[in-house]
Amino acid sequence: MARQPRLSLPGVVHCLEQRGHNGGAIVRDEADAERLQEILREAAREHQVTLHAFSLLPARLLVLATPDSAEGVSRMMQAIGRRHAAAFNRRHGRSGALWDGRFRSALVEDGEPTLCVLRLIDADPAGEGQPPLRGNRDHRSGGSRDAGLVDPPAYWQLGNTPFERESRYRALLAEPVPAAERRALQRALTRSAAYGSSAFVAHMALLAGRELQPRPRGRPPSRR
Repeated sequence: MARQPRLSLPGVVHCLEQRGHNGGAIVRDEADAERLQEILREAAREHQVTLHAFSLLPARLLVLATPDSAEGVSRMMQAIGRRHAAAFNRRHGRSGALWDGRFRSALVEDGEPTLCVLRLIDADPAGEGQPPLRGNRDHRSGGSRDAGLVDPPAYWQLGNTPFERESRYRALLAEPVPAAERRALQRALTRSAAYGSSAFVAHMALLAGRELQPRPRGRPPSRR
């Protein structure tokens, strides 16, 4: 089956995922994690992609971002892939693939869907009750602010003051992301589709010029 073309639209929030080859590690220690974080920030600046959040697990990178152009996300992720793989292989004396093929992406609706993805990335991206190796939940929940991140509009809608937004976001972080929402996001990532309401998915499909809802399994009904 042919791969779906990757969907990317300027000005729309994207969730991005890149995994290690065959489930292998993409970072082995703090030095690797720090270098990958630096590469992510550099690539985002170079390709005019606004970073909202990221989390780094031993074998997985998740990013929430908004590109200024349709090509920005792909160019950013390609730059990250090349630079980190080269640095990682050189540092650890290895060769061969580091990444598990192409990165995955999904368009994310503003409002509750964006907050859901933001919570997942900040608090528990693996779904195992463990925080990421590197991330930035403190940026939105009362800790030190990260100058390299720009909060998405959905976060600003939580309140009129920084204290109110941080307080409401801390309360959201205390609630686990429902399993159904995790599955829906993963399906969207796998299919390079959209995550959000039916109306949002339909609108993104119209802009993209292709279907974003899975077709029913089996043969289509006969039209006699």
